[in-house]
Amino acid sequence: MGSLWHPFSDMGAVSANGEFVVSRGEGVYVYDTSGRRYLDATAGLWFANVGHGRAELADAAAAQMRSIAAYYTFGDVATPATIELADRIAAISPMPDTKVFFTSGGSDSIDSAVKLARRYWFELGRPDKRIVIGRTRAYHGTHIGGTALSGLEPNRAGWGSLMPDVSTVDGGSAKALLLEIERLGASNIAAFFCEPIIGAGGVYPPADGYLAEVRQICRDHSILFVADEVITGYGRIGGAWFASSRFALDPDMITTAKGLTSGYLPMGALLVAGAVAEPFYAGGTWFRHGYTYSGHATSAAVASANLDIVEREDLLSAAARLESTLDKELAVLASHPAVSEVRSGFGAVAAVQLADTTQVFPLIGHLRHHGVSTRAVGAGGLQISPPLTMTDTQVTELVDGFTAALADL
Repeated sequence: MGSLWHPFSDMGAVSANGEFVVSRGEGVYVYDTSGRRYLDATAGLWFANVGHGRAELADAAAAQMRSIAAYYTFGDVATPATIELADRIAAISPMPDTKVFFTSGGSDSIDSAVKLARRYWFELGRPDKRIVIGRTRAYHGTHIGGTALSGLEPNRAGWGSLMPDVSTVDGGSAKALLLEIERLGASNIAAFFCEPIIGAGGVYPPADGYLAEVRQICRDHSILFVADEVITGYGRIGGAWFASSRFALDPDMITTAKGLTSGYLPMGALLVAGAVAEPFYAGGTWFRHGYTYSGHATSAAVASANLDIVEREDLLSAAARLESTLDKELAVLASHPAVSEVRSGFGAVAAVQLADTTQVFPLIGHLRHHGVSTRAVGAGGLQISPPLTMTDTQVTELVDGFTAALADL
């Protein structure tokens, strides 16, 4: 066994069983070091929206590196690629007068939103509004703020005290949020963090009316509404750039990453409504926060080229088509005795839930045997979030692989 320590892994098991080493990608497929092909059911880690092996994204990176690979954006410093990308994101944002704060990834975007929410209220003379509220089953990355906000207990266990002024409510109950606001006092709450579709916690679409109700509760109590769209942003939701548009959320902030570059380079972005940014744009106030690679020039150039592909190939419509096809084709798996539920119908995301959660890792092995690469989400779920370039024929191939693997169980 080599020296690589894998994230979110039982390294004893990895050491004993060996690694699944992916050496190449092309379209919706990846290949291992022996040349065997696998349908990429997860688009990497939810990110490869335009698929693998896009030469024009490599060319965009190379061209930018030949000019200037990276430069910092602190103070008044910027690069043309970074300015262009910020303006482009603002143009597709569902929020008015959007300002774009660049990060290195989704976890950065979440922690940036936590700090900005608290500092916003401080600047408005309400420093007691510090509590941030998350939901059960929610995943908000792995930095201190995101881990504290997590609704996945195993992700919070064993670290000790992470961050004060954090609360978690039932992820499917608007009433639970209202009761928690009454308990804590709205005058003490800065923001509510909400994935429009719970992703890593198991792929759970929102109940009818839930998002509209919790959004209104936040408005009524002067609590910032933060839409965590690290997974759903940049087209995966189907038919729109952001789930916030599809569900008419009118958020105060949107956290993003993944599909911004389709994973070709690391990058994230926190989108901030103009009203929330205003105290920091009025003059004399610093938001003392940022990252070495905030607005990394090469990442920005790749992100712009990636958005070009999404627009040129109309992948927003492709995601809507995938939503329908996945919902229809995956339904056949729900009748298998090993499957307790199939969750689909909202964008190019779905999950196959096993009745016996201990079978999830054996099934991942069987799926690889049948040429499908996927991973576990939540408790006993299998993630389906393919590149938006997947065809209906390839969806059938995906379902056939699942059918064969389930038979092996």
